[in-house]
Amino acid sequence: MNEMMTLLIRPLLFIGLCLMFYVPGKHALHMYQQNRYELGRYLQWFSASLRTSILSIFRSLIVGLVLSLIIIFFELPGQLLTLSLIYLFAIFSLKQEKRKPYIKPLKVTSRVKRQIVLMVLLTLVFAYYLVAYYSLSPLPLLAMMYENSIVHLMLILMAVITEPIEALIKRFYVELAKRELRKHHNLIKIGITGSYGKTSSKNILDEILSEEYYVLATPASFNTPMGITITIRQQLKNLHEVFIVEMGADKVGEINTLTKFVRPQYGIVTSIGPQHLATFKSINNIIKEKMKMIENLPQDGVGVLNFDNDYIRHYKIQNTCRIITVGIESMDVDFRAIDITYTPEGSEFKVQSEDGSVQFKTRLLGKHNVSNILVAIAVGRALRLPWDKLQKAVANVNYIEHRLQLKKINGLTFIDNAFNSNPEGSRMSLEVLKMMPGKRFIITPGMIDLGNQQKMYNSEFGKTMNGCADVVILVGKNQTRPIYEGLKESGFDMENVFVFTTVKEAFAYVHKHASSKDTILLENDLPDAFSR
Repeated sequence: MNEMMTLLIRPLLFIGLCLMFYVPGKHALHMYQQNRYELGRYLQWFSASLRTSILSIFRSLIVGLVLSLIIIFFELPGQLLTLSLIYLFAIFSLKQEKRKPYIKPLKVTSRVKRQIVLMVLLTLVFAYYLVAYYSLSPLPLLAMMYENSIVHLMLILMAVITEPIEALIKRFYVELAKRELRKHHNLIKIGITGSYGKTSSKNILDEILSEEYYVLATPASFNTPMGITITIRQQLKNLHEVFIVEMGADKVGEINTLTKFVRPQYGIVTSIGPQHLATFKSINNIIKEKMKMIENLPQDGVGVLNFDNDYIRHYKIQNTCRIITVGIESMDVDFRAIDITYTPEGSEFKVQSEDGSVQFKTRLLGKHNVSNILVAIAVGRALRLPWDKLQKAVANVNYIEHRLQLKKINGLTFIDNAFNSNPEGSRMSLEVLKMMPGKRFIITPGMIDLGNQQKMYNSEFGKTMNGCADVVILVGKNQTRPIYEGLKESGFDMENVFVFTTVKEAFAYVHKHASSKDTILLENDLPDAFSR
């Protein structure tokens, strides 16, 4: 009788295990995607997530051990109890998954579909192993209950298998894009990089140059080889006259690769600072990498540099191409913004150049947006756009989504600066908040990807809030602890500091306590992999 029951239990156990691994498997794929399909970054995230879930891991191991002991002494009841717990766990996980509000949901791309196929195969193999040897040894239950590790180990194996294949696929499509790009002989190609401000500068430049040219710019943050490849193969047409390419990098060698891919005649470096220190390892590596944009330009190319940035200003460029400098604080530059005034409606300033002084007005907020506009004006003048067209274009530039974007939500005024906060950008957004009327709120989960200096920068961020914000709302207790300590050290009124687990809770608080006369700054919006 016991043998017959065991035979019936086995297929049910196999199905139950596969169901139980579905949600953790999907979560592992999601985190792998948010870590840019890079195994090194994923392992760093996995290591950090293990450290924050020691208690739950310990509980799982205790449950697994208890079940193993029950099976040793009472085989059939132990098997039935285990089977019931597996199905209960699977059902509970599926229900939780349906209710979970992901900040950035998993995008099921062709690459992810290939990963899913292999993850399913690995899950089937592992579930079969547990079922086949279930009655021989209860010890696999320990591994089964410790499913976090097992699923992530399966993902690591999947990544090791698929990464060489994905590299070949990527190389094939990049070569096709290079061939397509070479067909456009008269295309003006402009490359933009920088630690901060490259997407904003790209969007502003796109709008301004569109006054005179038919422009294609890489969409959103398509700043990787595959993002640029997709843009070329799907959107580049014979009628395009200008191609603006954002080029991102979070490790040494990437700008070198991208500039040799696109071969821009115009290169822009918006800023350099401590971004992606976890992968770059040092600020010196970041400087050298970003300046490859200028050093890889042809001899008749044009480089545009923001001289307000100390790292850029002091760098010795290994190229004799034409260099155009812009700045606000720097005096000796080709294009300088002066007499800047800010209001809740936007910014006004004059641009000084060899042509004299020209007045500009924009709906964009913040000094860094004035700097981004200066870059676009410099490129526009290099391409011989007249000043009146530049004035008109700057006045018509739209808000850039999630980058100091002023918006009304349910009667409340928000400054949406949710995209990828960094030390320099966070200071500038606080300057904008400081000049706003009414009570000033800030909602933030802090900054990430700053290596061993992350704690220090987040602490400084907290200190800078004093005098700029009246109410501070932090999202994620562990992640924001340095900000909390910085606020306390600065003498901020800690009764006006609130810590919530989710963004949803933070918004609920604001909607309850803020009025239509107040301003709420949304500073950064971390992906799910980093919110804790």
